[in-house]
Amino acid sequence: MPAIIEPIRCAWCGDDPLYKAYHDQEWGVPLHDDRALFELLTLEGAQAGLSWITVLRKRENYRQAFAGFDPSIVARFTEADQAALLANPGIVRNRLKIASTIDNARAFLEIQAEFGSFDTWLWRFVDGQPIHNNLRSLADAQASTPLSDQLSKALKKRGFRFVGTTICYAFMQAAGMVNDHTVDCFRHREVAALSSRPL
Repeated sequence: MPAIIEPIRCAWCGDDPLYKAYHDQEWGVPLHDDRALFELLTLEGAQAGLSWITVLRKRENYRQAFAGFDPSIVARFTEADQAALLANPGIVRNRLKIASTIDNARAFLEIQAEFGSFDTWLWRFVDGQPIHNNLRSLADAQASTPLSDQLSKALKKRGFRFVGTTICYAFMQAAGMVNDHTVDCFRHREVAALSSRPL
């Protein structure tokens, strides 16, 4: 049988099958589903100080522990729920991160109530259209930008935590607000061709 030729991917992706699937199917795709956006924001915050692959491996555990990332349920978590989460080996057992997820769910609901959806509020930061960068290599990538500074400041003002500018930029990349696939990556052109809104 002929050898399977792997496509060129962003250098950060590595060889882990879970990482490759995330890169190939999710990263950089414009995301407009509120529950999925809440999940992504939560996981990016959980990643602080850790590697993304560590969080990806715990993702299904997070979905179970946090009610499928339904912010209306998470916002009602009690101290007993927090204690159970702290005892859950399937997630990052950090007291501040767990508490912030519950607080963030409440702030998330407030934005939904005010704007109709978190998506509507969020995508205004890029005027509803993804920013397509043309990074030649991983060395050209930025950890934060003035736009992620603005998003971080706006989220903090509304009561969110674990939303520093670096976390916000990673969130923007993952949610497709920014296309930071390098130009040699097979997904760069594919993601650029996607509509900013589902058809």
